[in-house]
Amino acid sequence: MSEKYVAYVGTYTHEKSEGIYVYDIDVNTGAMKERSVAYINNPSYVCLSHDGKYLYSIADEGVAAFSIDENGDLKKINQCWIGGMRGCYLEVDSQNRFLFVGGYHDGRVTMMRLNRDGSIRGISDGIFHQGLAISASERRLDHPKVSCVKLTPDEKYLCAADHGLNQIKVYRVDYKLGKLKLEDIVRCNLDSAPRSIRFSSDSKFMYVLTELANEVEVYSFKDEGDEPEFERIQEISTCDEPYASSSTCMDISKDDKFVYVSVDGYDEVAIFKRSAKTGKLSFEQSTPVSGDFPKSLEILPDNKHYLVLNHDTNDIRCFATYHDKKYSLMNMPPVKVGKPNCIKLHKLA
Repeated sequence: MSEKYVAYVGTYTHEKSEGIYVYDIDVNTGAMKERSVAYINNPSYVCLSHDGKYLYSIADEGVAAFSIDENGDLKKINQCWIGGMRGCYLEVDSQNRFLFVGGYHDGRVTMMRLNRDGSIRGISDGIFHQGLAISASERRLDHPKVSCVKLTPDEKYLCAADHGLNQIKVYRVDYKLGKLKLEDIVRCNLDSAPRSIRFSSDSKFMYVLTELANEVEVYSFKDEGDEPEFERIQEISTCDEPYASSSTCMDISKDDKFVYVSVDGYDEVAIFKRSAKTGKLSFEQSTPVSGDFPKSLEILPDNKHYLVLNHDTNDIRCFATYHDKKYSLMNMPPVKVGKPNCIKLHKLA
């Protein structure tokens, strides 16, 4: 692949990190070279606009907007308060009208209106999740914690994974009024703690990674009669001992053939083969990541390499994957960066 890419790495800045790190990256090998830093407090999660012009970031003060220049470097535009405690996840619609924020600490979903220049105008709507979840064993009591917000492929609905309530709340998005309306609730297993949501590119399937149950729950998805329909069709374990570890991140390969999951307690990445017809997964391989707390991962565009962000050992490692032989090997020296938490790739024009 001859296209030029940069990688944006969001970090926690309470130790040595200083903000969002920008790297030149060779997507054919995974080699990374730092080019600049955008200084900001605790940019633990970042997302890119679909047109590649803007980057949005979590910050201690709320959310921040950056413009992206021709080299991939960042220039801060503005920042806004989100109406609650600091967020943990961001999603932006394809027309750059609204930024959606998931709040883990206060169980809030926030809808932020965007301006045409990419800046954040302010809060359009905000909903606090309510209720308590009691575990099946009645030993665990939890409260709302929104860990992920993800638009359905048609962008009619916003799915909000609630880690505390073991639910996916499905909101209809009113882009004209800038409002969210609860449309449905997908109930995950008790004590499962949904962490991350992804959709297949054909829009037919939703994948939910559960942090405590260490499973991927697979759902079929349809929108017939102007009502979303989700049906659970599979549950598959990410490791040998459910509830003995925690699964933290999930990504789907660009060719839609594989689902990758990072497993914290085992410090490994598990890879599942995906059936395009049924949407179901089958286990292929698992690989130790040679670091502690694989907080995030990114599959490169060639579908042959992936990056793992080891939060507690302060590094990024690249692995080459050999699906035919069912194993992966680290193929680059680790890149040192303080408390990496999120990574996004951007193709330069």
